Amino acid sequence: MDEIKSGATSSHEETTPKTNNFSGKVTNNSTDVQTALSDLMEIVTNPTEPKPELSGMLKIKSANEWAREAALRPDPKPLWLSLWYEGEVCCLFADSNLGKSIYAVEIASEIAKTQKVIYFDFELSDKQFQLRYSDDNGNLYSFSDNLLRSEIDPDLIGDGKFEDEVIADIEGASIQYDCKVLIVDNITYLNSVTEKADAASMLMMRLMQLKKKYDLSILVLAHTPKRPLSSPITQNDLAGSKKLFNFFDSVFAIGRSAKDENLRYIKQVKVRAGAFEYGAENVIVSEITKEGSWLHFRNIGYATEREHLKEQTEKDISSFDDRVKELRADGKSIREIADSLGVSKSKIGNIIKKLNL
Repeated sequence: MDEIKSGATSSHEETTPKTNNFSGKVTNNSTDVQTALSDLMEIVTNPTEPKPELSGMLKIKSANEWAREAALRPDPKPLWLSLWYEGEVCCLFADSNLGKSIYAVEIASEIAKTQKVIYFDFELSDKQFQLRYSDDNGNLYSFSDNLLRSEIDPDLIGDGKFEDEVIADIEGASIQYDCKVLIVDNITYLNSVTEKADAASMLMMRLMQLKKKYDLSILVLAHTPKRPLSSPITQNDLAGSKKLFNFFDSVFAIGRSAKDENLRYIKQVKVRAGAFEYGAENVIVSEITKEGSWLHFRNIGYATEREHLKEQTEKDISSFDDRVKELRADGKSIREIADSLGVSKSKIGNIIKKLNL
């Protein structure tokens, strides 16, 4: 076929049929744009590749088909900075009294400015919550009506398995209030035996099922055991089975600054959808402050995590060695000691070798 030159026409060019790139059908230059679009949609919605096949619970398609179908859906949007994205089961963990519930309510309050959020509060009573968000004169902070708070009524606890009932009620509340964003404070109420790998796995599978079934975004709060201020936060600091960490889409944590006991730093520990913006080289530094009746984290800048860690002294090292000795005497394996203290197995192995344990 002759190439069409700019500004030139000929009877040959006017009558020669042209191949449509979308469908391979022969059309004239006057083909309606709608026809071309229709051909394109035919390719997108009815690819020539095999239809999905099922193998038990598994749905199988070509990699291209999975990617093409996913590309038709919008990309997930950040719910809170780059720490938590739409469609994720995310975890926020911290030691006791570092303000993780305060930070979680702050996150909920911000998201509620644009959409509904249910905050499942299994930590505070309604009176404790009210006092936390009141000023010295008893004036209450005004949250968006999109922010719903839930707590367990002990008079309504059934005779069934408690964890199953809680999960079922969370699912029911999401449906009843047509809410896609859930915050659970905290994980120990969902399952009291999360230290056990099987129980932890079952718990996370239930949450992942809810996420996929209803397209939910779930933030779960969790504890960390006492940890030295000289050690950086790692995945090993998340209380419970390591399998918990593996199931979460994203994880971030709050640490106490060794420079100033009133300072906190927020560190990203795991990312899937977003950017790794707040790792060890760029943690968010904040202080907990109350402005009127609004208790929240005030961002005061960014820093490296090491700036907020305590230098290890000879006393710290000796104390750490003593702790290893105690755990070894209790019959703990090197792996169990490493997991308990949040360090590598090689470090524990070296200490055991040094102490001739």
